[in-house]
Amino acid sequence: MNRHKQRMTLTAAAVLVPLILACASSQGAEAGQPVTGVDWRVDSLTAEGTTRQAPATAHIRIGTDGLAAGNLGCNQFSAQATVQGDRITIGDVRATKMACDRARMDFERAFARTLTTGTLTARTDDGKLTLTDGDGDVVHLSRGAPE
Repeated sequence: MNRHKQRMTLTAAAVLVPLILACASSQGAEAGQPVTGVDWRVDSLTAEGTTRQAPATAHIRIGTDGLAAGNLGCNQFSAQATVQGDRITIGDVRATKMACDRARMDFERAFARTLTTGTLTARTDDGKLTLTDGDGDVVHLSRGAPE
């Protein structure tokens, strides 16, 4: 009877361990620091060689349900998001159509373009998130709701 229990335990481990690891890796860039289900405040954006400080309203939350939502700097937005390990793909952004001052609108256009030009690479470290697109543009974010 002991051999039967040992085989069942090994079989269960062989099935469950890969599933647990797959679930953990779908949460974000590093174990213990999920990207999804977290409010991220945008600090800055470097796009096309220009670094811009983010408006205080800019933020994003990528839900565990595959929906990304937040504020691009002026307008609220939502989009479908796929997270696979440290890779994030954000689909077409749907946004409100408010007008703000030129600096906020310039930031918003650059931020939206960076989010949607292809697959982003995510890196987390000590409450910070860095998203890098294929062109080398970088969004720097911090854990927490916008101010």
